[in-house]
Amino acid sequence: MAPGIPAAMERPHFIGIGGAGMSGIAKILTRRGAKVAGSDSKESPTAEALRALGATVHIGHAAGHLADDATCVVVSSAIRADNPELVRAGELSIPVVHRSDALASLMEGARAIAVAGTHGKTTTTSMLAVALTELGLDPSYAIGGDLAGPGTNATHGEGEIFVAEADESDRSFQKYDPEVAIVLNAELDHHANYASMDEIYDSFETFVGKIVPDGTLVISADQAGAVELTRRVRDQSALEVVTYGEAATADVRVQKINQRGLTSEVTVVLNGKYLTFTVSVPGRHYALNAVAALAAGVALGIPAHNLASALGKYTGVKRRLQLKGEAAGVQVIDSYAHHPTEMTADLEAMRGAASDARLLVVFQPHLFSRTQELGTEMGQALALADASVVLDIYPAREDPIPGITSALIIDAARAAGADVTAVHDKTAVPEAVAGMAKPGDLVLTMGAGDVTDLGPQILDHLSS
Repeated sequence: MAPGIPAAMERPHFIGIGGAGMSGIAKILTRRGAKVAGSDSKESPTAEALRALGATVHIGHAAGHLADDATCVVVSSAIRADNPELVRAGELSIPVVHRSDALASLMEGARAIAVAGTHGKTTTTSMLAVALTELGLDPSYAIGGDLAGPGTNATHGEGEIFVAEADESDRSFQKYDPEVAIVLNAELDHHANYASMDEIYDSFETFVGKIVPDGTLVISADQAGAVELTRRVRDQSALEVVTYGEAATADVRVQKINQRGLTSEVTVVLNGKYLTFTVSVPGRHYALNAVAALAAGVALGIPAHNLASALGKYTGVKRRLQLKGEAAGVQVIDSYAHHPTEMTADLEAMRGAASDARLLVVFQPHLFSRTQELGTEMGQALALADASVVLDIYPAREDPIPGITSALIIDAARAAGADVTAVHDKTAVPEAVAGMAKPGDLVLTMGAGDVTDLGPQILDHLSS
Protein backbone atom coordinates (compact mmCIF):
# COMPACT_ATOMS: atom_id res chain seq x y z
CA MET A 1 0.00 0.00 0.00
CA ALA A 2 1.10 3.54 -0.67
CA PRO A 3 1.97 5.74 2.31
CA GLY A 4 -0.76 7.82 3.96
CA ILE A 5 -0.94 11.51 4.79
CA PRO A 6 1.86 13.12 6.81
CA ALA A 7 0.41 15.02 9.80
CA ALA A 8 1.59 18.37 8.40
CA MET A 9 -0.32 17.66 5.19
CA GLU A 10 -3.75 16.95 6.67
CA ARG A 11 -5.09 20.45 5.85
CA PRO A 12 -2.58 22.02 3.43
CA HIS A 13 -3.04 25.35 1.66
CA PHE A 14 -1.31 25.68 -1.72
CA ILE A 15 -0.33 29.12 -3.03
CA GLY A 16 -0.38 28.74 -6.81
CA ILE A 17 -2.32 25.49 -6.67
CA GLY A 18 -2.96 25.50 -10.43
CA GLY A 19 0.72 25.10 -11.35
CA ALA A 20 1.85 21.84 -12.91
CA GLY A 21 3.95 20.70 -9.95
CA MET A 22 1.70 22.10 -7.22
CA SER A 23 -1.55 20.74 -8.62
CA GLY A 24 -0.12 17.23 -8.85
CA ILE A 25 0.76 17.13 -5.17
CA ALA A 26 -2.62 18.63 -4.30
CA LYS A 27 -4.39 15.92 -6.33
CA ILE A 28 -2.51 13.11 -4.61
CA LEU A 29 -3.23 14.54 -1.17
CA THR A 30 -6.91 14.99 -2.00
CA ARG A 31 -7.14 11.39 -3.16
CA ARG A 32 -5.47 10.26 0.06
CA GLY A 33 -8.14 12.06 2.09
CA ALA A 34 -6.50 15.38 3.00
CA LYS A 35 -8.58 18.54 3.24
CA VAL A 36 -6.84 20.52 0.50
CA ALA A 37 -7.29 24.23 -0.19
CA GLY A 38 -5.40 26.77 -2.21
CA SER A 39 -5.41 29.73 -4.53
CA ASP A 40 -4.35 30.56 -8.05
CA SER A 41 -4.16 33.70 -10.14
CA LYS A 42 -6.84 32.66 -12.63
CA GLU A 43 -9.47 30.08 -13.42
CA SER A 44 -8.31 27.02 -15.32
CA PRO A 45 -9.31 23.45 -16.15
CA THR A 46 -6.83 22.41 -13.45
CA ALA A 47 -8.69 24.45 -10.84
CA GLU A 48 -11.95 22.83 -11.89
CA ALA A 49 -10.40 19.37 -11.75
CA LEU A 50 -9.17 20.01 -8.21
CA ARG A 51 -12.60 21.19 -7.12
CA ALA A 52 -14.12 18.04 -8.62
CA LEU A 53 -11.81 16.02 -6.35
CA GLY A 54 -13.02 17.97 -3.32
CA ALA A 55 -10.37 20.68 -2.97
CA THR A 56 -11.26 24.31 -2.23
CA VAL A 57 -9.72 26.58 -4.86
CA HIS A 58 -9.84 30.38 -4.59
CA ILE A 59 -9.09 32.66 -7.54
CA GLY A 60 -6.76 35.53 -6.76
CA HIS A 61 -4.45 35.87 -3.78
CA ALA A 62 -5.76 37.32 -0.52
CA ALA A 63 -4.93 36.82 3.14
CA GLY A 64 -8.53 35.78 3.83
CA HIS A 65 -8.17 32.72 1.62
CA LEU A 66 -5.88 31.07 4.20
CA ALA A 67 -7.88 29.20 6.84
CA ASP A 68 -6.69 29.61 10.44
CA ASP A 69 -6.63 25.84 10.93
CA ALA A 70 -4.35 25.09 7.93
CA THR A 71 -1.61 22.66 8.96
CA CYS A 72 0.87 24.07 6.45
CA VAL A 73 1.24 26.40 3.49
CA VAL A 74 2.83 24.86 0.40
CA VAL A 75 4.79 27.13 -1.94
CA SER A 76 6.99 26.82 -5.01
CA SER A 77 10.09 28.87 -5.74
CA ALA A 78 7.95 31.17 -7.87
CA ILE A 79 5.97 32.52 -4.89
CA ARG A 80 7.24 35.90 -3.76
CA ALA A 81 7.75 36.88 -0.14
CA ASP A 82 5.08 39.61 -0.29
CA ASN A 83 2.30 37.25 -1.35
CA PRO A 84 -0.55 38.12 1.06
CA GLU A 85 -1.29 34.49 1.90
CA LEU A 86 2.38 33.83 2.66
CA VAL A 87 2.49 36.95 4.83
CA ARG A 88 -0.64 35.77 6.64
CA ALA A 89 0.94 32.36 7.22
CA GLY A 90 3.77 34.11 9.05
CA GLU A 91 1.31 36.04 11.19
CA LEU A 92 -0.49 32.81 12.14
CA SER A 93 2.79 30.86 12.61
CA ILE A 94 1.62 28.26 10.09
CA PRO A 95 4.59 26.24 8.78
CA VAL A 96 5.64 26.98 5.20
CA VAL A 97 6.64 23.92 3.17
CA HIS A 98 8.36 23.97 -0.21
CA ARG A 99 6.67 21.97 -2.95
CA SER A 100 9.64 19.59 -3.14
CA ASP A 101 9.45 18.81 0.59
CA ALA A 102 5.74 18.09 0.25
CA LEU A 103 6.40 15.71 -2.63
CA ALA A 104 9.26 14.05 -0.76
CA SER A 105 6.94 13.35 2.17
CA LEU A 106 4.44 11.67 -0.15
CA MET A 107 7.16 9.42 -1.57
CA GLU A 108 8.25 8.09 1.82
CA GLY A 109 7.87 4.32 2.06
CA ALA A 110 7.46 3.87 -1.70
CA ARG A 111 9.84 2.42 -4.28
CA ALA A 112 10.61 5.76 -5.88
CA ILE A 113 11.83 6.52 -9.38
CA ALA A 114 12.98 10.15 -9.75
CA VAL A 115 13.42 11.44 -13.30
CA ALA A 116 15.90 14.30 -13.70
CA GLY A 117 17.60 16.16 -16.54
CA THR A 118 17.62 19.54 -18.24
CA HIS A 119 15.21 18.22 -20.88
CA GLY A 120 12.80 15.32 -21.24
CA LYS A 121 11.72 14.85 -17.61
CA THR A 122 8.00 15.18 -18.20
CA THR A 123 7.97 12.84 -21.18
CA THR A 124 10.06 10.14 -19.50
CA THR A 125 8.09 10.30 -16.23
CA SER A 126 4.88 10.04 -18.26
CA MET A 127 6.15 7.05 -20.21
CA LEU A 128 6.90 5.23 -16.97
CA ALA A 129 3.54 6.15 -15.45
CA VAL A 130 1.66 4.85 -18.49
CA ALA A 131 3.72 1.66 -18.81
CA LEU A 132 3.54 0.74 -15.12
CA THR A 133 -0.21 1.41 -15.09
CA GLU A 134 -0.64 -0.71 -18.23
CA LEU A 135 1.16 -3.55 -16.46
CA GLY A 136 -1.32 -3.40 -13.56
CA LEU A 137 1.23 -2.11 -11.03
CA ASP A 138 -1.00 0.87 -10.10
CA PRO A 139 1.81 3.38 -9.44
CA SER A 140 1.51 6.78 -7.87
CA TYR A 141 3.00 9.52 -10.02
CA ALA A 142 3.60 13.26 -10.11
CA ILE A 143 4.38 14.80 -13.51
CA GLY A 144 4.98 18.32 -14.80
CA GLY A 145 2.39 17.95 -17.56
CA ASP A 146 -0.93 16.24 -18.31
CA LEU A 147 -0.88 12.82 -19.94
CA ALA A 148 -2.69 12.63 -23.26
CA GLY A 149 -4.25 9.33 -22.15
CA PRO A 150 -5.46 9.52 -18.53
CA GLY A 151 -5.53 13.33 -18.83
CA THR A 152 -3.93 14.11 -15.50
CA ASN A 153 -0.52 15.02 -14.12
CA ALA A 154 -0.70 13.01 -10.91
CA THR A 155 -2.49 10.18 -9.18
CA HIS A 156 -2.45 8.19 -5.97
CA GLY A 157 -2.04 4.51 -6.77
CA GLU A 158 -2.27 1.51 -4.46
CA GLY A 159 0.97 0.00 -5.78
CA GLU A 160 4.41 0.27 -4.21
CA ILE A 161 6.02 2.36 -6.97
CA PHE A 162 6.03 6.18 -7.04
CA VAL A 163 7.32 7.91 -10.18
CA ALA A 164 8.18 11.59 -9.85
CA GLU A 165 9.57 14.29 -12.08
CA ALA A 166 12.60 15.72 -10.26
CA ASP A 167 13.16 19.42 -10.93
CA GLU A 168 16.73 20.68 -10.96
CA SER A 169 15.83 24.32 -11.68
CA ASP A 170 15.87 25.39 -8.02
CA ARG A 171 17.85 22.39 -6.68
CA SER A 172 14.65 20.97 -5.20
CA PHE A 173 15.40 17.52 -6.64
CA GLN A 174 18.00 17.16 -3.94
CA LYS A 175 15.16 16.48 -1.46
CA TYR A 176 14.32 13.02 -2.82
CA ASP A 177 15.69 9.58 -1.85
CA PRO A 178 14.89 7.42 -4.88
CA GLU A 179 15.58 3.75 -5.37
CA VAL A 180 16.14 4.50 -9.06
CA ALA A 181 17.16 7.86 -10.48
CA ILE A 182 17.25 8.77 -14.16
CA VAL A 183 19.51 11.54 -15.48
CA LEU A 184 18.65 12.21 -19.10
CA ASN A 185 21.11 15.05 -19.66
CA ALA A 186 22.87 17.89 -17.86
CA GLU A 187 23.16 21.28 -19.54
CA LEU A 188 23.45 24.86 -18.35
CA ASP A 189 20.00 26.37 -17.89
CA HIS A 190 18.06 28.26 -15.21
CA HIS A 191 20.67 30.98 -15.22
CA ALA A 192 19.15 32.83 -12.27
CA ASN A 193 20.10 29.83 -10.09
CA TYR A 194 23.20 28.37 -11.77
CA ALA A 195 26.23 30.40 -12.83
CA SER A 196 28.26 27.62 -14.43
CA MET A 197 28.34 23.99 -15.48
CA ASP A 198 30.37 23.23 -12.35
CA GLU A 199 27.38 24.34 -10.28
CA ILE A 200 25.12 22.15 -12.43
CA TYR A 201 27.40 19.14 -11.89
CA ASP A 202 27.58 19.78 -8.15
CA SER A 203 23.79 19.94 -7.95
CA PHE A 204 23.32 16.72 -9.92
CA GLU A 205 26.01 14.98 -7.86
CA THR A 206 24.06 15.86 -4.71
CA PHE A 207 20.90 14.44 -6.32
CA VAL A 208 22.68 11.22 -7.26
CA GLY A 209 24.14 10.99 -3.76
CA LYS A 210 20.59 10.77 -2.38
CA ILE A 211 19.87 7.49 -4.17
CA VAL A 212 19.26 4.84 -1.51
CA PRO A 213 22.06 2.30 -0.81
CA ASP A 214 22.21 -0.37 -3.53
CA GLY A 215 19.99 1.80 -5.69
CA THR A 216 20.47 2.47 -9.40
CA LEU A 217 21.40 5.47 -11.51
CA VAL A 218 20.16 5.26 -15.11
CA ILE A 219 22.06 7.84 -17.17
CA SER A 220 22.67 8.77 -20.79
CA ALA A 221 25.82 7.45 -22.45
CA ASP A 222 25.49 9.98 -25.29
CA GLN A 223 25.01 13.45 -23.85
CA ALA A 224 28.25 15.20 -22.87
CA GLY A 225 27.03 16.54 -19.51
CA ALA A 226 25.67 13.15 -18.51
CA VAL A 227 28.91 11.44 -19.50
CA GLU A 228 30.89 13.85 -17.33
CA LEU A 229 28.48 13.32 -14.43
CA THR A 230 28.89 9.56 -14.80
CA ARG A 231 32.66 9.97 -14.54
CA ARG A 232 32.20 11.95 -11.33
CA VAL A 233 29.90 9.49 -9.56
CA ARG A 234 31.25 6.13 -10.74
CA ASP A 235 33.22 5.66 -7.52
CA GLN A 236 30.12 5.59 -5.29
CA SER A 237 30.44 1.95 -4.24
CA ALA A 238 26.82 1.46 -3.13
CA LEU A 239 25.48 2.72 -6.46
CA GLU A 240 24.80 0.70 -9.59
CA VAL A 241 25.23 2.82 -12.72
CA VAL A 242 23.36 1.76 -15.88
CA THR A 243 24.09 3.76 -19.02
CA TYR A 244 21.81 3.85 -22.05
CA GLY A 245 22.01 5.33 -25.53
CA GLU A 246 23.56 4.97 -28.96
CA ALA A 247 27.16 4.92 -27.70
CA ALA A 248 28.90 1.58 -28.23
CA THR A 249 29.75 1.49 -24.52
CA ALA A 250 26.15 1.83 -23.33
CA ASP A 251 24.82 -0.88 -21.02
CA VAL A 252 21.43 -0.59 -22.74
CA ARG A 253 22.53 0.11 -26.30
CA VAL A 254 20.22 1.61 -28.90
CA GLN A 255 21.00 -0.22 -32.11
CA LYS A 256 18.46 1.47 -34.35
CA ILE A 257 15.73 4.15 -34.35
CA ASN A 258 13.40 4.18 -37.36
CA GLN A 259 11.02 7.12 -37.52
CA ARG A 260 7.77 6.29 -39.27
CA GLY A 261 5.63 9.39 -39.49
CA LEU A 262 4.57 10.36 -35.98
CA THR A 263 5.92 7.13 -34.41
CA SER A 264 9.35 5.54 -33.97
CA GLU A 265 10.48 1.92 -33.87
CA VAL A 266 13.36 1.36 -31.47
CA THR A 267 15.70 -1.64 -31.26
CA VAL A 268 17.91 -2.01 -28.18
CA VAL A 269 20.44 -4.54 -26.99
CA LEU A 270 19.82 -5.40 -23.35
CA ASN A 271 21.75 -8.13 -21.53
CA GLY A 272 22.93 -9.44 -24.91
CA LYS A 273 19.40 -9.76 -26.32
CA TYR A 274 17.68 -7.66 -28.99
CA LEU A 275 14.38 -6.01 -28.13
CA THR A 276 12.25 -3.96 -30.54
CA PHE A 277 9.31 -1.77 -29.53
CA THR A 278 7.29 1.17 -30.83
CA VAL A 279 7.10 4.68 -29.40
CA SER A 280 3.95 6.55 -30.44
CA VAL A 281 5.61 9.97 -30.63
CA PRO A 282 8.11 11.18 -33.24
CA GLY A 283 11.77 11.97 -32.90
CA ARG A 284 15.06 10.50 -31.72
CA HIS A 285 14.97 12.29 -28.36
CA TYR A 286 11.57 10.80 -27.46
CA ALA A 287 12.82 7.36 -28.47
CA LEU A 288 15.80 7.76 -26.15
CA ASN A 289 13.48 8.89 -23.34
CA ALA A 290 11.60 5.60 -23.79
CA VAL A 291 14.86 3.63 -23.53
CA ALA A 292 15.67 5.46 -20.27
CA ALA A 293 12.22 4.49 -18.96
CA LEU A 294 12.82 0.90 -20.02
CA ALA A 295 16.16 0.75 -18.20
CA ALA A 296 14.65 2.23 -15.03
CA GLY A 297 11.81 -0.28 -14.97
CA VAL A 298 14.22 -3.16 -15.47
CA ALA A 299 16.26 -1.82 -12.53
CA LEU A 300 13.16 -2.31 -10.38
CA GLY A 301 12.92 -5.93 -11.52
CA ILE A 302 10.19 -5.58 -14.15
CA PRO A 303 10.69 -7.89 -17.17
CA ALA A 304 12.05 -5.95 -20.15
CA HIS A 305 9.71 -7.48 -22.75
CA ASN A 306 6.66 -6.58 -20.64
CA LEU A 307 7.87 -3.01 -20.23
CA ALA A 308 8.67 -2.65 -23.92
CA SER A 309 5.16 -3.68 -24.89
CA ALA A 310 3.60 -1.38 -22.28
CA LEU A 311 5.68 1.62 -23.39
CA GLY A 312 3.96 1.35 -26.76
CA LYS A 313 0.73 2.43 -25.03
CA TYR A 314 2.15 5.88 -24.32
CA THR A 315 0.49 8.45 -26.58
CA GLY A 316 2.08 11.68 -25.42
CA VAL A 317 1.85 14.56 -22.99
CA LYS A 318 0.03 17.81 -23.52
CA ARG A 319 2.33 20.44 -25.02
CA ARG A 320 4.97 17.87 -26.08
CA LEU A 321 4.44 17.83 -29.86
CA GLN A 322 0.71 17.65 -29.23
CA LEU A 323 -1.50 17.81 -32.30
CA LYS A 324 -4.04 20.56 -31.61
CA GLY A 325 -6.00 20.01 -34.79
CA GLU A 326 -6.15 20.44 -38.56
CA ALA A 327 -7.95 23.01 -40.69
CA ALA A 328 -7.67 23.93 -44.38
CA GLY A 329 -5.10 21.18 -44.80
CA VAL A 330 -2.79 22.67 -42.14
CA GLN A 331 -1.85 20.77 -38.98
CA VAL A 332 -1.25 22.83 -35.82
CA ILE A 333 1.06 21.25 -33.23
CA ASP A 334 2.06 22.54 -29.79
CA SER A 335 5.56 22.27 -28.31
CA TYR A 336 6.76 23.17 -24.81
CA ALA A 337 10.36 23.54 -26.06
CA HIS A 338 12.04 26.68 -24.72
CA HIS A 339 15.74 25.75 -24.49
CA PRO A 340 17.76 25.61 -27.74
CA THR A 341 18.43 21.88 -27.36
CA GLU A 342 14.72 21.17 -26.96
CA MET A 343 13.82 23.48 -29.83
CA THR A 344 16.28 21.77 -32.15
CA ALA A 345 15.07 18.31 -31.13
CA ASP A 346 11.41 19.10 -31.74
CA LEU A 347 12.06 20.88 -35.03
CA GLU A 348 14.15 17.96 -36.27
CA ALA A 349 11.44 15.54 -35.14
CA MET A 350 8.82 17.41 -37.13
CA ARG A 351 11.11 17.50 -40.15
CA GLY A 352 11.46 13.74 -39.89
CA ALA A 353 7.72 13.25 -39.48
CA ALA A 354 6.77 15.24 -42.59
CA SER A 355 9.86 15.93 -44.67
CA ASP A 356 7.90 17.38 -47.59
CA ALA A 357 5.87 19.86 -45.53
CA ARG A 358 6.68 23.49 -44.86
CA LEU A 359 7.32 24.09 -41.16
CA LEU A 360 6.07 27.38 -39.71
CA VAL A 361 6.93 28.23 -36.09
CA VAL A 362 5.37 30.64 -33.62
CA PHE A 363 8.00 31.01 -30.91
CA GLN A 364 7.62 32.76 -27.56
CA PRO A 365 10.89 33.11 -25.61
CA HIS A 366 10.60 32.15 -21.93
CA LEU A 367 12.43 34.18 -19.26
CA PHE A 368 14.69 37.19 -19.69
CA SER A 369 17.65 35.42 -18.08
CA ARG A 370 17.40 32.46 -20.46
CA THR A 371 17.14 34.78 -23.46
CA GLN A 372 20.14 36.76 -22.26
CA GLU A 373 22.30 33.64 -22.07
CA LEU A 374 20.89 31.52 -24.90
CA GLY A 375 19.18 33.94 -27.29
CA THR A 376 21.73 33.37 -30.04
CA GLU A 377 21.30 29.59 -29.86
CA MET A 378 17.50 29.98 -29.90
CA GLY A 379 17.75 32.01 -33.09
CA GLN A 380 20.03 29.43 -34.68
CA ALA A 381 17.52 26.69 -33.82
CA LEU A 382 14.76 28.61 -35.61
CA ALA A 383 16.78 28.37 -38.81
CA LEU A 384 15.47 24.78 -39.03
CA ALA A 385 12.00 26.18 -39.78
CA ASP A 386 10.88 27.51 -43.15
CA ALA A 387 9.51 30.64 -41.48
CA SER A 388 9.05 31.83 -37.90
CA VAL A 389 7.08 34.40 -35.96
CA VAL A 390 8.80 35.49 -32.73
CA LEU A 391 6.81 37.04 -29.88
CA ASP A 392 7.97 39.16 -26.97
CA ILE A 393 9.59 37.42 -24.01
CA TYR A 394 7.23 35.69 -21.58
CA PRO A 395 8.51 36.89 -18.17
CA ALA A 396 6.99 34.20 -15.91
CA ARG A 397 8.54 34.81 -12.49
CA GLU A 398 11.21 37.32 -13.65
CA ASP A 399 11.45 41.08 -13.87
CA PRO A 400 12.72 42.56 -17.17
CA ILE A 401 16.46 42.85 -17.76
CA PRO A 402 17.41 46.14 -19.46
CA GLY A 403 18.32 45.61 -23.10
CA ILE A 404 17.15 41.97 -23.21
CA THR A 405 14.36 41.49 -25.74
CA SER A 406 13.35 38.96 -28.37
CA ALA A 407 15.38 41.04 -30.85
CA LEU A 408 18.41 39.03 -29.67
CA ILE A 409 16.80 35.87 -31.02
CA ILE A 410 15.52 37.49 -34.20
CA ASP A 411 18.93 38.95 -35.09
CA ALA A 412 20.62 35.58 -34.53
CA ALA A 413 18.00 33.77 -36.58
CA ARG A 414 18.37 36.17 -39.50
CA ALA A 415 22.15 35.88 -39.30
CA ALA A 416 21.67 32.11 -39.69
CA GLY A 417 19.58 32.68 -42.80
CA ALA A 418 16.16 32.22 -41.21
CA ASP A 419 12.95 33.89 -42.37
CA VAL A 420 11.75 35.54 -39.15
CA THR A 421 9.04 38.08 -38.37
CA ALA A 422 8.72 39.92 -35.06
CA VAL A 423 5.16 40.28 -33.74
CA HIS A 424 4.73 42.28 -30.54
CA ASP A 425 0.92 42.02 -30.39
CA LYS A 426 0.08 38.39 -29.57
CA THR A 427 -3.54 38.90 -30.63
CA ALA A 428 -2.38 39.57 -34.20
CA VAL A 429 -0.61 36.23 -34.52
CA PRO A 430 -3.52 33.90 -35.42
CA GLU A 431 -4.59 35.93 -38.43
CA ALA A 432 -0.98 36.49 -39.55
CA VAL A 433 -0.08 32.80 -39.36
CA ALA A 434 -3.31 31.71 -41.04
CA GLY A 435 -2.41 34.07 -43.88
CA MET A 436 1.06 32.52 -44.20
CA ALA A 437 -0.01 28.86 -44.06
CA LYS A 438 -0.86 26.78 -47.12
CA PRO A 439 -2.42 23.30 -47.38
CA GLY A 440 0.11 20.68 -46.33
CA ASP A 441 2.00 23.00 -43.96
CA LEU A 442 2.77 22.28 -40.32
CA VAL A 443 2.40 25.10 -37.78
CA LEU A 444 4.27 24.67 -34.51
CA THR A 445 3.46 26.89 -31.51
CA MET A 446 6.56 26.72 -29.32
CA GLY A 447 7.50 27.92 -25.84
CA ALA A 448 6.80 27.41 -22.14
CA GLY A 449 4.51 30.42 -21.74
CA ASP A 450 0.99 31.18 -22.95
CA VAL A 451 1.84 30.74 -26.64
CA THR A 452 -0.06 27.45 -26.29
CA ASP A 453 -3.29 29.46 -26.29
CA LEU A 454 -2.69 30.49 -29.90
CA GLY A 455 -3.11 27.02 -31.44
CA PRO A 456 -6.92 26.89 -31.28
CA GLN A 457 -7.12 30.52 -32.43
CA ILE A 458 -4.94 29.77 -35.47
CA LEU A 459 -7.21 26.82 -36.30
CA ASP A 460 -10.26 29.08 -36.04
CA HIS A 461 -8.74 31.55 -38.51
CA LEU A 462 -7.76 28.75 -40.87
CA SER A 463 -11.34 27.45 -40.78
CA SER A 464 -12.96 30.81 -41.52
